[in-house]
Formats: sequence, C-alpha cells, structure tokens
Amino acid sequence: MDRHERFQALHADGLFVMPNAWDIGSARLLVSAGFQAIATTSSGHAASLGKGDMQVTRDELLSHVEALAASVSIPLSVDAERCFADDPDGVADTVDLIAAAGAAGCSIEDFDPAADSIDAIEVATERVAAASDAARQHGLVLTARAENHLHGIDDLDDTIERLIAYRAAGAECVYAPGLVDRGQIERVVKAVEAPVNVLAMRAGPSVAQLAALGVRRVSTGGALARVAYGALLAAARELHDDGTYSYLDAAVSGSELEAALDAGSRQR
Repeated sequence: MDRHERFQALHADGLFVMPNAWDIGSARLLVSAGFQAIATTSSGHAASLGKGDMQVTRDELLSHVEALAASVSIPLSVDAERCFADDPDGVADTVDLIAAAGAAGCSIEDFDPAADSIDAIEVATERVAAASDAARQHGLVLTARAENHLHGIDDLDDTIERLIAYRAAGAECVYAPGLVDRGQIERVVKAVEAPVNVLAMRAGPSVAQLAALGVRRVSTGGALARVAYGALLAAARELHDDGTYSYLDAAVSGSELEAALDAGSRQR
C-alpha cells in the first residue's frame, strides 16, 4: 500500500498514536520510535521559525510539509489550521496544495482567530464540505476539528452537534481537542459513529483507556515540541544563572542520536 492507503487503513480498526513532529529531525526520531504515522503541529512548527502559533504563512506550511513528507516513509497528516482561507474555494485550494506536497491527511478547524470566535455551524460545515471534496480527490484523510474546548466553550452538546455535521459533510475523522473526561469522550465516540481523535493531555485518560472507550487515534499537538523547548530553556537558564552543567545528565549521546535519526530515515 502507498502512504495514503496505509493512513486510511489505520483508521479502520483499533487505536493508533500519531505524535506531532515540528521539523525533520523530530519526524525521523518519531519514526525510529516505531510510530506508524505522524502529524505536523502548527504551534511547534511556528516556534521552530521563531513565530507564535497561527502566524505561519501558507507557503511556509507547504514548504514544511514537503520537507517532512520527503524525509520519512510513513503517512504524514497536516495541521492546516483554518486552511488559510476565508471561503470554501480557498479551503479547497489549500487542501489541493497540501496533497501535492506529499501529505496523506490534513485537518480543518472551526475557530477563526481574526474574529476570536468559533464559526457558525453552517459556515464551518460548508468549509468542511469543501475540504472533504478536495481531500477525496487526492485520497487524503480529512479530520474536522471542533475547537470549543480549547477556547473556554464547555458545551459538549454543541461540540457533538458540530462533529456529527462535519462527519455528514464528508470528514473521515473528527476531533474535539481539549476533552479529558472519560464520560465526555465516550459520549462523543458513541454519538458521531466515526473515527475520533483525542489530544493526549496530562489530565486525560491513558492510551489504553482511550482504546477501551473506542477512540481510534491519539495525537500530541504541540506538546512534544514544548517538552523539547522546555528542556532547552531549563538547560540554558542553568548555564546562564548557575554556570553549571547538570542538564547534560539528560542528554542523549551523539551516537545514539545519530543512530535514531538514521533509523528514522531508512525505516519502511
């Protein structure tokens, strides 16, 4: 199977973990750890460019996707934010370009940072439909995201209504990042009758517990990038403030790092 077929198949049964990489090195290290698919992260990629989340341009994202897809052999899904467009035609154009860059999947979310609000469900559903039509032409798995719970809107009924509408509009996977309560996650899984992605969060259920609830996919968002940058900041502060080097105790050896990077580039 090619990467598109492999990614489709991963959503057919069981649960898989899809961590989010932020550059070629992190992508290859995640492949070497044995994951079957990876995703990009908008916040992690932005940080690697010295920018804040949702400040990356579409051209920067496409260059990033092309580089990551060419660097690994496993399926890559793209955090495409709002697909860099305010109208359905523009959404479809972005999905076409993401497919051309080598991705096996992408996502679209319903939060509009320009308005600092969640799109009306009718608007969001129309955008999902446009993304779905374009994704289907390229064999991409489209994930539709309901962003309520990342923006202080703890209305599970509205979230479920949205996810059902997005599924009906053609999304193959649905995602409500921010949910940590097992009962709420189970309600979503049962209500939408579609593959559900859950964001791994410190207060949330374990992978095994999510599998028991019927979740199909777990992703990490920008968390792994923040862990890596957190380690860098802690080491830098120790070096600057104390002039000591205990941060080296947690460092991977050069040979181990090179071996993992090599394994990640060769794994098929």
